[in-house]
Amino acid sequence: MDFKRFSIGALIIIVLSGCQHNNLKEDSKVNNEFSFVFMTDIHVQPEKRATEGFQQAIDSVNRLSPDFVITGGDLVMDVLGQNYERADQLYSIYSQCLEKFKMPVYNTMGNHEIFGIYKESGIEKSHPEYGEKMFEKRIGKRYYSFDHKGWHFIVLDGIEDTGESAYIGKVDSIQMEWIKEDLKMVNSETPIVISIHIPLITTYMQVIYGAMAPNEENEIVINSKEVLNLFDGHNLKLVLQGHMHFLEDVYTQGTHFITGGAVCAKWWQGKEYGLEEGFIVVHVKDSDFTWEYFDYGWEVAEK
Repeated sequence: MDFKRFSIGALIIIVLSGCQHNNLKEDSKVNNEFSFVFMTDIHVQPEKRATEGFQQAIDSVNRLSPDFVITGGDLVMDVLGQNYERADQLYSIYSQCLEKFKMPVYNTMGNHEIFGIYKESGIEKSHPEYGEKMFEKRIGKRYYSFDHKGWHFIVLDGIEDTGESAYIGKVDSIQMEWIKEDLKMVNSETPIVISIHIPLITTYMQVIYGAMAPNEENEIVINSKEVLNLFDGHNLKLVLQGHMHFLEDVYTQGTHFITGGAVCAKWWQGKEYGLEEGFIVVHVKDSDFTWEYFDYGWEVAEK
């Protein structure tokens, strides 16, 4: 496999191929330098050797020894249309896998973590773990923030249940007010990173389907402009996204929007858009960063 390092600097960078990196520098954690990993679209399940594949990814992260990991959503294969027994099984598998990381893990909720909203699940809305409640009970808060070595990280829930056996990409009004309050405590010069599952900005539809292809409301956050406007006057450096199983870096107005490929690539069935199973490694120094896509070497079993 070829190794390529991605430098950040062009106005719009669209990256459609992977790269591999073997080790982080030994001195990466001194002073104000650090590294972290962004792993999105894991889709863990008992089938397709997915648990084995995810463990291989975890082993690679542990060898890299970043300061922490952010997951980008779609942690489990799917609980949207599943019964309680299957949903419980998937969440239990993921929770057990989390214990194998040797550093903190900050989780982002994806659409596949929303329990029972599809009619075929047979789940009533009165169920104590219906919808986002299962994620909140099993994993943690659906939105929150934390600080690390002078950087501010904000994790958002960008999925909304329409109430009609469907979801859309949207940051709800409760979170919008929370973001305003959170930013009041953040210095205007502090670098900020957002993690969100459904993209705020993406070129996916145009690259895959053509220049005039529209974004669907379940493929992008429909109120992304209003969300981003909240960061006016702040130093929003990076938005980490998932959902598309697609790798890109869109740089505009001082912010990088990186859609991070997929740990599972094509749902544990091989490459997706020519991209191997992998995750993003972000290297921070002072108030800037570089990043690379890490192919952790997973191979699909021969049929």
